[in-house]
Amino acid sequence: MQKGFDKDRYIEMQSERIRERIEQFGGKLYLEFGGKLFDDYHASRVLPGFEPDLKARMLSSLADEAEVLVALNANDIEQDKRRSDLGIPYAEDALRLLDIFRGMGIGIGGIVITRFAGQPHAEAYQARVEALGIPVYRHYPIEGYPTSVDLIVSDEGFGANEFAHTTKPLVVVTAPGPGSGKLAVCLSQIYHEFEQGVQAGYAKFETFPVWNLPLKHPVNVAYEAATADLDDRNIIDPFHLEAYDKVTVNYNRDVDTFPVLKSMMERIMGTSPYQSPTDMGVNMVGNCICDDEVCKTAAKAEIVRRYFTTAERLARNGGSETELQTIRLLMNDVGVDKDFSPARAAALTKEEETGLPAAAMVLPDGSLVTGKTSTILGCASSLLLNALKRMAGVPKETYVVSNEALEPICKLKLAHLRSKNPRLHSDETLIALSISSASNPNAAAVIDAVDQLKGCDAYFSVIISQTDERIYRQLGINVCCEPKFEKRTYYHR
Repeated sequence: MQKGFDKDRYIEMQSERIRERIEQFGGKLYLEFGGKLFDDYHASRVLPGFEPDLKARMLSSLADEAEVLVALNANDIEQDKRRSDLGIPYAEDALRLLDIFRGMGIGIGGIVITRFAGQPHAEAYQARVEALGIPVYRHYPIEGYPTSVDLIVSDEGFGANEFAHTTKPLVVVTAPGPGSGKLAVCLSQIYHEFEQGVQAGYAKFETFPVWNLPLKHPVNVAYEAATADLDDRNIIDPFHLEAYDKVTVNYNRDVDTFPVLKSMMERIMGTSPYQSPTDMGVNMVGNCICDDEVCKTAAKAEIVRRYFTTAERLARNGGSETELQTIRLLMNDVGVDKDFSPARAAALTKEEETGLPAAAMVLPDGSLVTGKTSTILGCASSLLLNALKRMAGVPKETYVVSNEALEPICKLKLAHLRSKNPRLHSDETLIALSISSASNPNAAAVIDAVDQLKGCDAYFSVIISQTDERIYRQLGINVCCEPKFEKRTYYHR
């Protein structure tokens, strides 16, 4: 795939910017880490060359100077709120994050349970986590937050929260998801630090929107598409424009809350170190784009993907079309439509020819490969096999999966697992292919080509099974589905 982002330059520039900010505040910085730290697939799609764990690798270069606090809303524990991408509760993801940080050599400061008001599940969770040897601190609801500055910045506000004792110059404050209270944790900690005579500062690390790209740059528009369900909007930072006569991009929530945040910092520190929301950021992403056209094209493709993902979700679950309408407008902003990827037209044409669900994929060299539904393979399995054969240089007509591998799987599905669908899903196809590779060199070559499909775009003429979609995503293949089901039934899996 074409490269549009310089990851090595990013690690160097981003870590240096964070060190500069630590020095600015006299050696202690609380860094609010927004977005996904270890699995930022959105960034890797819109900035080809950016890898999903790149921010974590950047932090690894600061490991000796850093420790981490994970913010976790007590109400999210109580309601068993889950990450939509991983399917695990926020409470469990907090422990997963700490495991990863510990593996990176970054110190564990603990978990801060925010908005704690005696929730039973939060109390049980705290006992469980403390039994693991992890420090847990409670932060409490503050009436009138965030506007009642006099109460918030007082002994009855931030002063009532438990202080998390940290020892490193950089304290990364992260969370499993939005609404966890990262900003309040940072400010509460700084309040306590100043009360104890310790100078400390605050900065924010958000990858998107990219402050030094134009407002309507496709990379920034793709961020709006990704957060259309949150009603986030990219806007020009008016505070930065007034203070420095310079146009920068931020998003509406940060701009709306900045006056109150500035008042809090003035109350805690005596004076605010920042004149705008943009000032607070330490994001160097925009400086590391090495091919703007590549990133623009990738971001446009992502906006279209968001459209189909949202349309598929509406077909599955119903609901308002407001989010879909928002993404349509964003597609208009960057001049794309549903046919941006040639894979869509190829899949729909193949479906029209065969009368059955079909699929198509754009390969790294820009060529197209298609897949159709057969008696043994679904269109997702067929497409995957055909794409792998092409990448491995194996002729399409060559059989690489032996009957000895296929028949037992089909028999198991129908006779023992009581499946009504004899066709193999993508995971079953890969297993059959792996078994065949033990005696078939062509099958072995096809298996070895799997990593070459990472980053490719696949389009399906129907909504595919969640199993197939999961396998494609695990392989790093981007998926779009026409928002219609293969069967006219009330229940779909």
